[in-house]
Amino acid sequence: MATLLLLRHGRTTANADGGLAGRQPVELDDTGRAQAAAVGDRLRGLRLAAVVTSPLVRCRQTLELAVPEATPVVEDDLIECGYGTWEGQALKKLAKEPLWPVVQQHPSAVVFPDGESMAAMAARAVAAVRAWDARVTAEHGPEAVWLACSHGDVIKAIVADALGLHLDLFQRLVADPASITAIRYTPLRPFLVRLNDTGGDLAGLVPPAPRRRRRRPVDSDAAVGGGAGTTR
Repeated sequence: MATLLLLRHGRTTANADGGLAGRQPVELDDTGRAQAAAVGDRLRGLRLAAVVTSPLVRCRQTLELAVPEATPVVEDDLIECGYGTWEGQALKKLAKEPLWPVVQQHPSAVVFPDGESMAAMAARAVAAVRAWDARVTAEHGPEAVWLACSHGDVIKAIVADALGLHLDLFQRLVADPASITAIRYTPLRPFLVRLNDTGGDLAGLVPPAPRRRRRRPVDSDAAVGGGAGTTR
């Protein structure tokens, strides 16, 4: 199957101020713009079969700087979680709310006031990237690489699904601004190739062309002992 690169948007004014932006139209700050440009340098050697984005402005700004030659397709199901009345508030204030420890320890049970449940956010995001991955693979082949720009909790939920983790464990994961996480879906299991990667060459993420006598379904087999990595 194709390789999915999950890109979190660059740092925003809300991130810098310690606020929860949610679905508000906050924009990248100077640091975030620099982060997005740096991601562009890392992506330059890759041919992206598709570029997909959350509809929020911070993701679209990130892609404008990172892959200015691309025409991103908006995927509504990659939008940030609907935090309801929590949006726009300071995280240090929200940490005093009775719901805060539930968000930390039992997120699968959380429904934000006048907002979305974290379980619903995870379900829509996972369904979206799996559908896109199947489409990209069908149209461009299993060596294709595609990019989706989204948000921290959304990316963490997608990674938790790929790892077979219950949503209640997804707070153990990290997705920093402008980080890249790579997932390769196969018929039997997904593989988490990189997590929260903020530096380094990405060319090694392109799958090698299959050999003529390759045993099937090798793409779904884990490399016992760890394998030889991506060096060719």
